[in-house]
This record gives sequence, C-alpha cells and structure tokens, in this order.
Amino acid sequence: MGQAREVMDRLTAALTTTRDLKAVAACFAEDACAVTPDMGVLRGRDEVVEYFRQVMDAMPNATYEAVRRHETADTAIDEGFYRGRNTGPLELPSGELLPATHREVRIRGVDFATVADGLITEYRLYFDQLEFLEQLGLLPEPPD
Repeated sequence: MGQAREVMDRLTAALTTTRDLKAVAACFAEDACAVTPDMGVLRGRDEVVEYFRQVMDAMPNATYEAVRRHETADTAIDEGFYRGRNTGPLELPSGELLPATHREVRIRGVDFATVADGLITEYRLYFDQLEFLEQLGLLPEPPD
C-alpha cells in the first residue's frame, strides 16, 4: 500500500467511522483544492473541512461501502456507496438550509485523492446529484 492509499483510507475512516473533523483536516494540505458536484471548487483545507462538516451534520450515521479501490502513482481512487439517513439540515450552495427529510439514501460515488508529502493536495468527488435529491424526496413529482 502506498502513501496515497493510506491517506485516502484515513480520510474515509475519519468521515464515516470515527467522524473526526480534526482527522479529516489532518489528511489535507493547507492549500488543498477539492471539486465536488454540489458545492463546486473548494480552495484550502478550511473550506474542504467545512464541506465535510456539513455532510456529516446532514447524515451523522453515514457509512461507506467500497466497491473498488485503486492506487496509481500519487493518486488513490475509490468507488463505492455512501449510505445514510438525512437527519440534519442540508446546506445548499446559496447558503440556504433545507430541513432534514429523514429519508435513507444510498448513492454511488467515485473519489480521487492526489497526495504529496503525506497530504491530499487535490480531491475530486463525483456522484449523481439528481439521484441524491430524488432519494431525499426533494424533486417534484413527474407529471402523469
């Protein structure tokens, strides 16, 4: 196991097992950049940790089920399912808070973490936002 894999595994554990934001922060470089489908580009460790705080608050008992785990050179790649019940507010890019739906979600996602000197410098997360919103019951019903 290389450095990228080790850091990605620590991040996953901090997000879904220990739920430890200090451990999340310890995975990222001060000037890390993250790209997410819902909040766009996040710049700097503080913005990245704030994003994950919001996710953890919205789904405090979330779990992660790995399907595939890869490592190539300085990048770890994970594909899997993020699962949880939405019991906390969801923050939108506008800053608006949506109240908890108390619905269960299971979303397939892919993460890429590029690591240098033991810290994530670039992180990319991909998941289907429409599927996520549909499972939360936040999309309008289709017309008959």
